[in-house]
Amino acid sequence: MTAVTSVASETAACGQALYDQIREIVRNDLKPLTVKIDRDGYYPAELLRKLGAAGAFRQHIASENKSGTHDLVAALEVMDIVSQECMSTGFMVWAQDVACWYVEMSDNQYLKDNLLPKLVSGEALGGTALSNPMKYLAGIEPLHLSAEETDDAYIVNGKLPWISNLDEGHWFGSIFNIAGDESRDIMAMVNTSWEGLEMKRLATFCGMEGTGTYALHFNDVVVPKSHVVGDPLMPYLKKMKAGFILLQTGMATGMIDGCIQLCEEVEPRLSHVNCYLDDRPDELREELEDAREAIAELCTTPFNPDIDYIRTVLEARLLGGELSIRAANSAMQHTGANGYLVEAPAQRKLREAYFVAIVTPAIKHLRKELDAMAAS
Repeated sequence: MTAVTSVASETAACGQALYDQIREIVRNDLKPLTVKIDRDGYYPAELLRKLGAAGAFRQHIASENKSGTHDLVAALEVMDIVSQECMSTGFMVWAQDVACWYVEMSDNQYLKDNLLPKLVSGEALGGTALSNPMKYLAGIEPLHLSAEETDDAYIVNGKLPWISNLDEGHWFGSIFNIAGDESRDIMAMVNTSWEGLEMKRLATFCGMEGTGTYALHFNDVVVPKSHVVGDPLMPYLKKMKAGFILLQTGMATGMIDGCIQLCEEVEPRLSHVNCYLDDRPDELREELEDAREAIAELCTTPFNPDIDYIRTVLEARLLGGELSIRAANSAMQHTGANGYLVEAPAQRKLREAYFVAIVTPAIKHLRKELDAMAAS
């Protein structure tokens, strides 16, 4: 056995051990909470910390894992396993992964030394807060946060709706505009406990309620310059964009797999009539595995600056949204009236699927960006 083969075998064994551990956590700790998360809006902070302790959030963070690589495939596999059971929790795994990614992609050694180890271990939890900035950069809406610069900080004001995986003392990445003669946008890591920052619940959603989702009101919030991750902003965003988007596909593939499993479970007693339905489980399974293979290939070069690569990343994310809706519709029809019960997984997954379709970047957002690329 060569040294390269030995290392590859050891890496595969470590990966399988991680996935087995995640499956055990999902089976023993998450599954009993899924309905509570969905119906009661329960935020499973301790479960997220347990996932972090198992290694769920460090696989794609080269500076914080044994392989020394940005293993997006492993991070996606973890998210996929979680999302098969509960995509609300899978979405929070993505939010945590991306909070880690923000710091990893920066040149801020202070945050890499002091915050990143806590994020990857799950000791500190955090969200993303880039929905509005992504829409702003795509020409869909204005940027909601602005700031004044001082010698050692930025004084930030404005409001952000619907930021997830938050609670007291949690972290998130935020983009704001610096007013003045040399106006510019920058990104920094912000803590929900900082003075002047209010978290408010302003809406009740039909699904994804247990995701720690709040509106954020910034009232002269002091953001130290030591917490900046992107300045200048655009080179930083170009570096981290593909990983940010690719990481979302894990919650989609997991949710789709969960839908297929629901279809497969009823085959022994309903195949004689379900055979007349579209999007049969074997057909969806083939499409899902093709998508997983394509995504894994994209994950090998997350810093590729080529425009064709970015286009393909956006197309992969778009496929995740579109296939999610088809799979969830299929699960509802295959399970029939039993899938329509209030605690049935099928109707929950239908609501989860539409979240994949509308969460930033939404299907319409992705199509807008792809159309702009085609026209350029």
